[in-house]
Amino acid sequence: MRCAASLIGLIALWLMTPTGYSVGVHAQDEERPRLSVKPTGDFEVTGAAEDASWQKTEWTVLRRRQADGHPYDTRFKMLHSPTGVYFLMEGTDRKLTASMNDDFLDLWNEDVFEVFLWTDERYPMYFEYEISPLNHELPIMVPNFGGQFLGWRPWHYERDRLTRKATITMGGPKTPNASIQGWRAEFFIPYTLLKPLQNVPPAPGMRWRANFYRMDYDEGKRTQWEWARVGESFHQYEKFGELLFVDR
Repeated sequence: MRCAASLIGLIALWLMTPTGYSVGVHAQDEERPRLSVKPTGDFEVTGAAEDASWQKTEWTVLRRRQADGHPYDTRFKMLHSPTGVYFLMEGTDRKLTASMNDDFLDLWNEDVFEVFLWTDERYPMYFEYEISPLNHELPIMVPNFGGQFLGWRPWHYERDRLTRKATITMGGPKTPNASIQGWRAEFFIPYTLLKPLQNVPPAPGMRWRANFYRMDYDEGKRTQWEWARVGESFHQYEKFGELLFVDR
């Protein structure tokens, strides 16, 4: 009888759980971070964050994942325009631990900022963007089925599908292993690059799921930062935060 009662309880719990989500994910929905993304006209990306549009929105701070990690600060801003989304990410640092000299490399193995955009919760597919201090990038589309994922490079990555990006370092040169005080990345992702994701471009009132990360490798030790709390993998998209696109 006790076994039967337990089985009935498990079945009831399963019926109350939304399809495609675990009980743990559903319980943490109320805790996910939310950010209102304000509009802007299109502007030039220089790395210096000179455009007045950036004054429209506040900084959002990333949380360090390792308590004993490097004591650096990391923060970001985001805006949306009629043609794409703009990002500004910056962090304090002591050493530029980056040497990769081309795009589409495994940039996550060195200092890097990362943005993940999950535009439609009906489908387990999202866009991942990584940028290094040396201004190299990794833009990929990621289908993720039950934790099985592999990024796919964009096809015909040219003309109106290209990102616009620029990085600068503070307090030191932008060269591998240089002593610095921090670095910044300013970049633009056009909606044309996000095809075939749905809910693109976003209309006012629309919501996307997203996460923002940083990796740093000073002194041979890895430290990570995140916006929405995830587990061991940055690819736990069910735990991403929420972006709300507003019209003013």
